[in-house]
Amino acid sequence: MQITERRTQDVVVLDLKGRLTVDDGAQLLRDKFNSLIATDRAKVVLNLAGVPHVDSGSLGELVSLLVAARQAKGSLKLFGVTRRVVELLTITKLITEFDTFDTEREALESFMVTA
Repeated sequence: MQITERRTQDVVVLDLKGRLTVDDGAQLLRDKFNSLIATDRAKVVLNLAGVPHVDSGSLGELVSLLVAARQAKGSLKLFGVTRRVVELLTITKLITEFDTFDTEREALESFMVTA
């Protein structure tokens, strides 16, 4: 798993590339996210376009990140979600918990609407 960080105003975009599994990527993402929260950067967008696979354990990790963002008065939003990940989120009924967008622009604009 590779994670690239970009900032757009007060929102951090994390571009993920690779498999997001409990064994490969979840811990790295958690560490990165926790470092953002610790520095008061709790508005985060995850770009999942480069993530071909997410396992059930990593879905649980995404939920943990969402809760942490909310507790820090921030938000976690997703874009570029593959069809397979949408199916997993739908099956687990987590799709209603996450704000998902087709494009980065839509995800970033959603922060302006709720600000």
